[in-house]
Amino acid sequence: MKIKFLGHATFLITTGGKKVVTDPYEPGGFGGAIRYGPLEQPADFVTVSHDHADHNYVKMVPGNPRVVDRAGEETHGDIRFRSLATHHDANRGAERGRNLVWVMEAEGITLCHLGDLGHTLCPEVALAIGAVNVLLVPVGGTFTIDAAGATEVVNRLRPNIAIPMHYLTPKVGFNLAPVEVFLAGKTRVRKIGGSEVEVAAGSLPEPTEIVVLQPAL
Repeated sequence: MKIKFLGHATFLITTGGKKVVTDPYEPGGFGGAIRYGPLEQPADFVTVSHDHADHNYVKMVPGNPRVVDRAGEETHGDIRFRSLATHHDANRGAERGRNLVWVMEAEGITLCHLGDLGHTLCPEVALAIGAVNVLLVPVGGTFTIDAAGATEVVNRLRPNIAIPMHYLTPKVGFNLAPVEVFLAGKTRVRKIGGSEVEVAAGSLPEPTEIVVLQPAL
């Protein structure tokens, strides 16, 4: 499985010849606050965690992808998608609404995209998510959990690999913290010069390794 960080909370996941895009942003959206570029590569599936333009801009994705944006479970060939309802804030959605946590299973790998999770996970939700190999976790705060909250979630789910997302970069005009705040004090950190990492079920690190990818767009 190949995991490519496009920017913000958007990843391109390649598995078994199929391509999955997560939470596509609107290039130039929010008055130019989103400065990541458009995606030119077609995809087969798009997952959407919630209905905000920096996460639901499906028409950025070329081709005719199947949009997976509802709570529940569905299987397409060798890929299984399931989602759990959570909240975009710590007040049960009263401020920013709902958020779907997406879990994708393929090639013996369980990958979890937390979307714009706005609270730490209760034991029941963590149990429902289950064992996670790769966790895509927001760390920038303001609109999601911050560095401390993200650390708590990572420690609860204990993935093999945690990949930070939704943080401040030169291409984001939101009031977010940079990834370095989340990385502070952590020892098992691998910074990759590029935007992509490949993972396989038989060669996953233990304990959790944080992998930092560079935005591709």
